[in-house]
Amino acid sequence: MQTQYKCGIDLGGTKIEGVILDTHQENKILFRERIPTMADKGYDAVLNQIKTMVQLLEQKQGIKMEALGLGTPGRLDPESQLIKNSNSVCLNEKPMKDDLADLLGIPVKIENDANCFAVSEAAYLRSTIAPESEIIFGIIMGTGVGGGLVVNGKVITGLHGIGGEWGHNFLDASGGACYCGREGCVETILSGPALERYYKSLSGTDMKLKDIVKAAQEKSDDSAIKTIDRLHEYFGKATARLINVLDPAFIVIGGGVGNIDSLYSEGARETEKYVFNDKMKTQFVKPKFGDSSGVIGAALLF
Repeated sequence: MQTQYKCGIDLGGTKIEGVILDTHQENKILFRERIPTMADKGYDAVLNQIKTMVQLLEQKQGIKMEALGLGTPGRLDPESQLIKNSNSVCLNEKPMKDDLADLLGIPVKIENDANCFAVSEAAYLRSTIAPESEIIFGIIMGTGVGGGLVVNGKVITGLHGIGGEWGHNFLDASGGACYCGREGCVETILSGPALERYYKSLSGTDMKLKDIVKAAQEKSDDSAIKTIDRLHEYFGKATARLINVLDPAFIVIGGGVGNIDSLYSEGARETEKYVFNDKMKTQFVKPKFGDSSGVIGAALLF
Protein backbone atom coordinates (compact mmCIF):
# COMPACT_ATOMS: atom_id res chain seq x y z
CA MET A 1 0.00 0.00 0.00
CA GLN A 2 1.65 3.21 -1.19
CA THR A 3 0.65 6.35 0.62
CA GLN A 4 2.47 9.43 1.84
CA TYR A 5 1.77 8.64 5.47
CA LYS A 6 2.47 5.44 7.36
CA CYS A 7 0.92 4.97 10.77
CA GLY A 8 2.10 2.59 13.44
CA ILE A 9 1.31 1.73 17.03
CA ASP A 10 3.55 0.00 19.56
CA LEU A 11 1.49 -1.71 22.25
CA GLY A 12 3.45 -2.00 25.48
CA GLY A 13 2.59 -3.38 28.87
CA THR A 14 1.90 0.06 30.34
CA LYS A 15 1.83 2.47 27.40
CA ILE A 16 0.67 2.69 23.80
CA GLU A 17 2.84 4.72 21.45
CA GLY A 18 1.63 5.94 18.07
CA VAL A 19 3.56 7.47 15.20
CA ILE A 20 3.01 9.02 11.77
CA LEU A 21 5.83 8.74 9.22
CA ASP A 22 6.16 10.78 6.02
CA THR A 23 7.33 8.45 3.24
CA HIS A 24 8.11 11.48 1.04
CA GLN A 25 10.76 12.52 3.58
CA GLU A 26 12.55 9.18 4.13
CA ASN A 27 10.04 8.10 6.79
CA LYS A 28 10.54 11.21 8.88
CA ILE A 29 8.60 11.15 12.15
CA LEU A 30 5.88 13.78 11.97
CA PHE A 31 4.09 13.06 15.21
CA ARG A 32 4.45 10.78 18.23
CA GLU A 33 2.08 10.34 21.12
CA ARG A 34 1.77 8.06 24.15
CA ILE A 35 -1.24 7.07 26.21
CA PRO A 36 -1.76 4.37 28.88
CA THR A 37 -2.43 0.81 27.70
CA MET A 38 -4.97 0.11 30.48
CA ALA A 39 -4.29 -3.63 30.22
CA ASP A 40 -5.44 -4.02 33.82
CA LYS A 41 -8.95 -3.10 32.62
CA GLY A 42 -9.06 -6.00 30.18
CA TYR A 43 -9.01 -6.76 26.47
CA ASP A 44 -11.81 -4.43 25.38
CA ALA A 45 -10.19 -1.52 27.21
CA VAL A 46 -6.95 -2.11 25.32
CA LEU A 47 -8.80 -2.14 21.97
CA ASN A 48 -10.54 1.11 22.85
CA GLN A 49 -7.21 2.71 23.81
CA ILE A 50 -5.80 1.72 20.43
CA LYS A 51 -8.83 3.32 18.77
CA THR A 52 -8.24 6.47 20.83
CA MET A 53 -4.64 6.56 19.61
CA VAL A 54 -5.73 6.16 15.99
CA GLN A 55 -8.10 9.09 16.40
CA LEU A 56 -5.31 11.21 17.93
CA LEU A 57 -3.02 10.45 14.99
CA GLU A 58 -5.73 11.27 12.47
CA GLN A 59 -6.64 14.52 14.17
CA LYS A 60 -3.04 15.66 14.51
CA GLN A 61 -2.18 15.15 10.84
CA GLY A 62 -5.63 15.87 9.43
CA ILE A 63 -5.81 12.54 7.63
CA LYS A 64 -7.95 9.42 7.51
CA MET A 65 -5.78 6.45 8.32
CA GLU A 66 -5.80 3.89 5.50
CA ALA A 67 -4.08 1.05 7.35
CA LEU A 68 -2.49 0.32 10.71
CA GLY A 69 0.68 -1.53 11.60
CA LEU A 70 0.67 -2.76 15.18
CA GLY A 71 3.54 -4.09 17.24
CA THR A 72 2.29 -6.14 20.14
CA PRO A 73 3.69 -8.25 22.98
CA GLY A 74 3.20 -11.87 22.12
CA ARG A 75 2.67 -13.38 18.70
CA LEU A 76 -0.11 -13.82 16.18
CA ASP A 77 -0.43 -17.57 15.70
CA PRO A 78 -0.17 -18.30 11.95
CA GLU A 79 -2.83 -21.01 12.09
CA SER A 80 -5.45 -19.80 14.57
CA GLN A 81 -4.85 -16.04 14.03
CA LEU A 82 -5.13 -15.59 17.80
CA ILE A 83 -2.60 -13.77 19.99
CA LYS A 84 -0.40 -16.06 22.07
CA ASN A 85 2.58 -15.80 24.44
CA SER A 86 1.81 -12.22 25.49
CA ASN A 87 2.88 -11.00 28.91
CA SER A 88 -0.17 -8.72 28.68
CA VAL A 89 -2.19 -11.84 29.35
CA CYS A 90 -5.57 -10.27 28.58
CA LEU A 91 -4.59 -10.38 24.89
CA ASN A 92 -3.92 -14.11 24.75
CA GLU A 93 -6.30 -16.29 22.75
CA LYS A 94 -8.00 -13.18 21.31
CA PRO A 95 -8.60 -12.50 17.58
CA MET A 96 -7.01 -9.08 17.94
CA LYS A 97 -6.22 -8.53 14.27
CA ASP A 98 -9.80 -9.15 13.17
CA ASP A 99 -11.30 -7.29 16.12
CA LEU A 100 -9.21 -4.20 15.43
CA ALA A 101 -9.98 -4.28 11.71
CA ASP A 102 -13.70 -4.35 12.56
CA LEU A 103 -13.37 -1.63 15.20
CA LEU A 104 -11.31 0.72 13.02
CA GLY A 105 -12.68 -0.14 9.59
CA ILE A 106 -9.20 -0.40 8.04
CA PRO A 107 -6.69 -3.18 7.29
CA VAL A 108 -4.48 -4.13 10.22
CA LYS A 109 -1.16 -5.96 10.29
CA ILE A 110 0.14 -7.28 13.60
CA GLU A 111 3.71 -8.31 14.35
CA ASN A 112 5.55 -9.06 17.55
CA ASP A 113 6.97 -5.88 19.09
CA ALA A 114 10.51 -7.24 19.19
CA ASN A 115 10.26 -8.12 15.49
CA CYS A 116 9.17 -4.56 14.73
CA PHE A 117 12.12 -3.30 16.74
CA ALA A 118 14.52 -5.61 14.90
CA VAL A 119 13.17 -4.68 11.46
CA SER A 120 13.66 -0.94 11.91
CA GLU A 121 17.13 -1.29 13.42
CA ALA A 122 18.30 -3.84 10.85
CA ALA A 123 17.10 -1.58 8.04
CA TYR A 124 19.23 1.24 9.43
CA LEU A 125 22.34 -0.89 9.97
CA ARG A 126 22.15 -2.48 6.52
CA SER A 127 21.54 0.83 4.75
CA THR A 128 24.34 2.74 6.48
CA ILE A 129 26.95 0.98 8.59
CA ALA A 130 27.10 -2.64 7.43
CA PRO A 131 25.22 -3.43 4.21
CA GLU A 132 26.88 -6.84 4.03
CA SER A 133 25.47 -7.93 7.40
CA GLU A 134 23.51 -11.13 6.90
CA ILE A 135 22.08 -11.71 10.39
CA ILE A 136 20.96 -9.09 12.91
CA PHE A 137 19.22 -9.89 16.18
CA GLY A 138 17.20 -7.37 18.15
CA ILE A 139 16.44 -7.89 21.82
CA ILE A 140 14.13 -5.94 24.07
CA MET A 141 14.85 -6.01 27.79
CA GLY A 142 12.23 -4.02 29.64
CA THR A 143 9.06 -5.03 31.47
CA GLY A 144 9.44 -8.28 29.54
CA VAL A 145 12.20 -9.79 27.42
CA GLY A 146 11.78 -10.56 23.73
CA GLY A 147 13.75 -10.95 20.54
CA GLY A 148 13.50 -10.54 16.79
CA LEU A 149 15.61 -12.18 14.09
CA VAL A 150 16.30 -10.49 10.75
CA VAL A 151 18.13 -12.35 7.98
CA ASN A 152 19.07 -10.46 4.81
CA GLY A 153 16.56 -7.76 5.70
CA LYS A 154 13.65 -10.14 6.30
CA VAL A 155 12.16 -10.92 9.70
CA ILE A 156 12.06 -14.64 10.44
CA THR A 157 8.84 -15.70 12.15
CA GLY A 158 9.10 -19.46 11.61
CA LEU A 159 6.65 -22.34 11.51
CA HIS A 160 4.94 -21.55 14.84
CA GLY A 161 5.32 -17.78 14.58
CA ILE A 162 7.83 -17.79 17.46
CA GLY A 163 11.03 -17.10 15.52
CA GLY A 164 13.42 -15.02 17.64
CA GLU A 165 11.55 -15.71 20.89
CA TRP A 166 14.61 -15.37 23.11
CA GLY A 167 12.94 -14.37 26.37
CA HIS A 168 11.33 -17.74 27.09
CA ASN A 169 14.30 -20.01 26.77
CA PHE A 170 15.42 -21.57 30.04
CA LEU A 171 18.30 -19.68 31.64
CA ASP A 172 18.45 -20.60 35.34
CA ALA A 173 16.00 -21.99 37.89
CA SER A 174 16.83 -19.14 40.27
CA GLY A 175 14.58 -16.92 38.15
CA GLY A 176 11.56 -18.72 39.52
CA ALA A 177 8.12 -19.00 37.96
CA CYS A 178 7.32 -17.19 34.72
CA TYR A 179 3.89 -16.03 33.57
CA CYS A 180 4.23 -18.45 30.62
CA GLY A 181 3.87 -21.40 33.03
CA ARG A 182 7.52 -22.43 32.98
CA GLU A 183 10.33 -21.39 35.28
CA GLY A 184 13.78 -19.89 34.94
CA CYS A 185 13.10 -18.16 31.63
CA VAL A 186 15.46 -15.42 30.45
CA GLU A 187 12.67 -12.96 31.25
CA THR A 188 12.57 -14.05 34.90
CA ILE A 189 16.20 -12.99 35.31
CA LEU A 190 16.96 -10.16 32.86
CA SER A 191 13.75 -8.10 32.78
CA GLY A 192 13.50 -4.86 34.75
CA PRO A 193 10.95 -6.22 37.26
CA ALA A 194 13.07 -9.37 37.72
CA LEU A 195 16.13 -7.29 38.57
CA GLU A 196 14.11 -5.25 41.06
CA ARG A 197 12.77 -8.45 42.65
CA TYR A 198 16.26 -9.86 42.97
CA TYR A 199 17.50 -6.67 44.63
CA LYS A 200 14.63 -6.84 47.12
CA SER A 201 15.43 -10.49 47.87
CA LEU A 202 18.92 -9.39 48.94
CA SER A 203 18.16 -6.09 50.65
CA GLY A 204 14.59 -6.51 51.90
CA THR A 205 13.65 -3.14 50.38
CA ASP A 206 12.10 -1.95 47.13
CA MET A 207 14.19 0.12 44.75
CA LYS A 208 13.64 1.23 41.16
CA LEU A 209 16.05 -0.16 38.60
CA LYS A 210 17.59 3.21 37.72
CA ASP A 211 18.41 3.74 41.39
CA ILE A 212 19.86 0.23 41.68
CA VAL A 213 22.12 0.97 38.71
CA LYS A 214 23.21 4.29 40.21
CA ALA A 215 23.96 2.72 43.59
CA ALA A 216 26.01 -0.02 41.92
CA GLN A 217 27.99 2.54 39.94
CA GLU A 218 28.69 4.52 43.11
CA LYS A 219 29.57 1.29 44.96
CA SER A 220 27.37 2.47 47.79
CA ASP A 221 25.12 -0.60 48.11
CA ASP A 222 26.34 -4.21 48.16
CA SER A 223 22.93 -5.54 47.14
CA ALA A 224 22.90 -3.23 44.12
CA ILE A 225 26.41 -4.33 43.13
CA LYS A 226 25.42 -8.00 43.38
CA THR A 227 22.27 -7.35 41.32
CA ILE A 228 24.14 -5.73 38.45
CA ASP A 229 26.97 -8.28 38.59
CA ARG A 230 24.37 -11.02 38.29
CA LEU A 231 22.79 -9.16 35.35
CA HIS A 232 26.15 -9.13 33.53
CA GLU A 233 26.75 -12.82 34.21
CA TYR A 234 23.38 -14.07 33.00
CA PHE A 235 23.23 -11.61 30.12
CA GLY A 236 26.49 -13.18 28.95
CA LYS A 237 25.20 -16.73 29.25
CA ALA A 238 21.94 -15.91 27.48
CA THR A 239 23.39 -13.91 24.58
CA ALA A 240 26.24 -16.36 23.99
CA ARG A 241 23.62 -18.98 23.15
CA LEU A 242 22.21 -16.65 20.50
CA ILE A 243 25.65 -16.15 18.99
CA ASN A 244 26.52 -19.85 19.07
CA VAL A 245 23.33 -20.75 17.19
CA LEU A 246 22.74 -17.74 14.91
CA ASP A 247 26.14 -16.00 14.70
CA PRO A 248 24.72 -12.48 14.13
CA ALA A 249 26.85 -9.51 13.11
CA PHE A 250 24.95 -7.23 15.49
CA ILE A 251 22.80 -7.60 18.57
CA VAL A 252 20.76 -4.44 19.12
CA ILE A 253 19.54 -3.97 22.70
CA GLY A 254 16.35 -2.04 23.37
CA GLY A 255 14.14 -1.51 26.39
CA GLY A 256 14.83 0.11 29.74
CA VAL A 257 17.40 -2.50 30.80
CA GLY A 258 19.20 -1.89 27.51
CA ASN A 259 20.01 1.63 28.75
CA ILE A 260 22.45 0.18 31.30
CA ASP A 261 25.81 1.14 29.78
CA SER A 262 27.78 -1.64 31.46
CA LEU A 263 25.96 -4.26 29.37
CA TYR A 264 28.04 -3.12 26.40
CA SER A 265 31.31 -3.58 28.27
CA GLU A 266 31.11 -5.95 31.27
CA GLY A 267 28.08 -7.73 29.80
CA ALA A 268 29.81 -8.23 26.45
CA ARG A 269 32.92 -9.60 28.19
CA GLU A 270 30.73 -12.13 30.00
CA THR A 271 29.23 -13.13 26.66
CA GLU A 272 32.65 -13.72 25.13
CA LYS A 273 33.45 -16.30 27.83
CA TYR A 274 30.77 -18.61 26.44
CA VAL A 275 31.06 -18.01 22.68
CA PHE A 276 32.28 -21.03 20.73
CA ASN A 277 35.07 -19.15 18.98
CA ASP A 278 38.53 -17.83 19.82
CA LYS A 279 37.18 -14.27 19.74
CA MET A 280 33.80 -12.60 19.60
CA LYS A 281 33.20 -10.25 16.67
CA THR A 282 29.47 -9.74 17.21
CA GLN A 283 28.81 -6.10 18.12
CA PHE A 284 26.36 -5.09 20.85
CA VAL A 285 24.82 -1.73 19.93
CA LYS A 286 22.18 0.63 21.22
CA PRO A 287 19.18 1.27 18.96
CA LYS A 288 19.56 4.09 16.47
CA PHE A 289 15.93 5.08 16.97
CA GLY A 290 15.91 4.67 20.75
CA ASP A 291 12.51 3.93 22.18
CA SER A 292 10.94 4.74 18.80
CA SER A 293 12.38 1.66 17.08
CA GLY A 294 9.38 -0.55 17.76
CA VAL A 295 6.77 1.92 16.65
CA ILE A 296 8.74 2.82 13.50
CA GLY A 297 8.95 -0.88 12.64
CA ALA A 298 5.19 -1.20 13.17
CA ALA A 299 4.54 1.67 10.78
CA LEU A 300 6.76 -0.01 8.19
CA LEU A 301 4.67 -3.21 8.23
CA PHE A 302 2.62 -1.76 5.36
